[in-house]
Amino acid sequence: MLILGIETSCDDTAAALVEDGRKVLSNVLASQDDFHREYGGVVPEIASRRHAEVIGAVVEQALAKAGCSYDALDGVAVTCGPGLAGSLVVGVAAAQAIAFARDLPAYAVNHLHGHLFANYLENPDAPAQDPPREPFVCLIVSGGHTDLIHVESPARHRVIGRTRDDAAGEAYDKVARLLGLGFPGGPVLDELARGGDATAFDFPRSLLTDDSLDFSFSGLKTAVRYHLDAYPEHAAARAADVAASFQAAVVDVLVEKTLRAARLHDTKTIALAGGVSANSALRVRVRDAGRERGLRVLIPPIAYCTDNAAMIAAAAYYRGDAARVPAAKLTADPNFAW
Repeated sequence: MLILGIETSCDDTAAALVEDGRKVLSNVLASQDDFHREYGGVVPEIASRRHAEVIGAVVEQALAKAGCSYDALDGVAVTCGPGLAGSLVVGVAAAQAIAFARDLPAYAVNHLHGHLFANYLENPDAPAQDPPREPFVCLIVSGGHTDLIHVESPARHRVIGRTRDDAAGEAYDKVARLLGLGFPGGPVLDELARGGDATAFDFPRSLLTDDSLDFSFSGLKTAVRYHLDAYPEHAAARAADVAASFQAAVVDVLVEKTLRAARLHDTKTIALAGGVSANSALRVRVRDAGRERGLRVLIPPIAYCTDNAAMIAAAAYYRGDAARVPAAKLTADPNFAW
């Protein structure tokens, strides 16, 4: 089954062709970083306008790279939310047009489902690796979400932990801004932290010993701000130490809560997903911790961690009828719930 996936939930325009929910034939992405950098963050109006300008070319490029025509498609899947309203509308309109013109089945995909199903895609670094075997626990960590999911089957899962305030990725972006690292801040902070001392400053690890599987990062973000207010010279002279200490606090909590979830739900597999799962420190810590405990650890390649359309096509394939809707009913929903 060949599915065209379309993703425009935020500031990346993406299209991909995926066969049977596993084999990625093409995965095309047009980044908007250069358009938003001067503003220090994503400007919704610019994002939606840029999506409209390039969506057609991105879809055509995905088809060309896969060596496919529209006639070869068995369905079209699109992110319907959550995300920026204006951005979502562009992708939904494109998917509707293709579905109507080619009389194709349409699939409405939740962006977070997409991140989850990135773990089902064939890993080019390990093509023989089997897809996940349910049940397993997945940590979805991004700029807008930090959720722990217990996956019972491709169509059945539930949220067992979530952030009570800021998402981890949001905290990364705000601390990066405090350090003057620009946009997008997360990857730059990760790189900076590699040269710093993670024990230099003792930043809080909120809810680390709490019995729940919930997260909280607003206090950590505030602690870094107070530290830089008290020692403004550290924003430059000791920026690497601040970055490393902040990152250690985030990673400690993410890893401990994920391991706790695996214990509580008696699962032998843990998985990462979402943009922050591209973070080098988090990837290393999760792999090491899982190995020590005899757990199977699934982490998508970097290209499938950040926003992409291959994961959207995979989600449509595995969720099947649960995601299928009449093309006329495809709707952008910025608050699309699990």
